[in-house]
Amino acid sequence: MSEILVDYFVAAKNNAESIWQNSILVPVPMEKQKQKNRGYNQAEELAKELSKIVQAPVVLNNLVKVKETESQIKLSAEQRRKNLKGAFSLKDPEAISGKKVFLIDDVYTTGSTMEECANVLRTARTKSVWGIVVAREG
Repeated sequence: MSEILVDYFVAAKNNAESIWQNSILVPVPMEKQKQKNRGYNQAEELAKELSKIVQAPVVLNNLVKVKETESQIKLSAEQRRKNLKGAFSLKDPEAISGKKVFLIDDVYTTGSTMEECANVLRTARTKSVWGIVVAREG
């Protein structure tokens, strides 16, 4: 999937080396129990593979999910926003301060998860926050 993303970046003329300079890849975290049950975090695996291609480091375990949330599947967009409020936190904001952050997730539905994570990342005075997803629902 990471190769498909890079092919898209190239086709859209958005893969210049300068884009990835001073950049980090941050996967959207999962609840610990959910990740333990599944055995992996799809966003984390995607970030690791994408990192090999674009030569931007992956920052793991800094953006963390600190609150259990309801499954988002049957929730409306507004319910999703409320469900995720306060669900994420940064362990070490200084580690990402001044960086261009590419937030990685597998599926984008309403954008609530990306928006909440991006808001938390911006509190660390990041240079910018961009979202990269593989699939969009809807």
